[in-house]
Amino acid sequence: MSIRDKFFKAMRRESENFVPFEFSLCPSLYEKFVRKTGEKDYVDYFKFPVRSITPEFLGNSERFAKYHKQAGEDGFGIDSEWGMGHKAGSVAHFTQMISPLTNAGSITEIMEYPLPDPNKDYDWAPIEEKVRQIKNNDLIAVAPMEFTIFEISWYIRGMEQFMMDMLLEPELAEALLDRICAIRCETAYRYAMAGCDVLRLGDDVSTQLDMMISPAQYRHFIKPRLKKVIETAKSIKPDIIIFYHGDGNLQSIIPDLIEVGVEILNPVQPECMDPIEIKKLYGDKLSFWGTLGTQTTMPFGTAEEVRAVCKEMIEKVGRGGGLFLAPTHLLEPEVPFENIEAFIGVVTEYNKSLK
Repeated sequence: MSIRDKFFKAMRRESENFVPFEFSLCPSLYEKFVRKTGEKDYVDYFKFPVRSITPEFLGNSERFAKYHKQAGEDGFGIDSEWGMGHKAGSVAHFTQMISPLTNAGSITEIMEYPLPDPNKDYDWAPIEEKVRQIKNNDLIAVAPMEFTIFEISWYIRGMEQFMMDMLLEPELAEALLDRICAIRCETAYRYAMAGCDVLRLGDDVSTQLDMMISPAQYRHFIKPRLKKVIETAKSIKPDIIIFYHGDGNLQSIIPDLIEVGVEILNPVQPECMDPIEIKKLYGDKLSFWGTLGTQTTMPFGTAEEVRAVCKEMIEKVGRGGGLFLAPTHLLEPEVPFENIEAFIGVVTEYNKSLK
């Protein structure tokens, strides 16, 4: 059976005989990977079954300079797509984000902000062929579109100001959300037209304790717009699989996500949600991508503990299918490389044993 067939059977909960896997490395761990292996592409080296594909952005950051007083200063850069500023930090690869529309006081200012044009500012021409090549190589073509609506909105407006908008000046919040939603619908349409297998959506709407905004606010401001994005993709490619990323404890809106068409939940962060319990509650409707803690198991567990947790996730969350085993976030500098190898070893051994 091909990797593609096994992937779809696993994600549609039709078989437990294959566990897809992946991870992302921070810069220092990537350098360690290169030193240890002599290779430069860990995705190919470890044979991940998925490949992300994005169109080249054709614009530049010049149109955003007037929104940033620090533009041109050393250590300060501007995101060329959305216009957020980034100031170099003092720890590893982390930066301070500067929101460009924090001081906007009117809908006119919101509407005049130069958001990217999803058609003119991206080179979509080669995407369909790239998707075809991924499929021909027996791999899964993934369209990355996390930070779908809520996060992009507060990145641009500033978190504190956007939260206040939702409560005190909802017309400002709605104006920005509607503009972002329209862009995301068109982007989802393009990805679906190109034949992508998985559409990765998401927004961090919760802390590790509970929701960042109330479920009522989520249902008013975010849910209908997320639904519109999903419906747009599904109208073009009904079998495209909808993935939703949300860090933290978002248990109170899992039924809402299922209702709008989410089929895979990520990352199911074990520090604040029990993946085994979530599987029991929603495993008939959702598959789960993640479950391996990046605040606990991966950085601070032993290699043997990593192996034990991986085996438990495969046995209990993967029962009946529906598990894509992965760390719940980027692997940071504290993670011993031996733990990465332990994770890969368990998944590889399991998949080989069931060929």
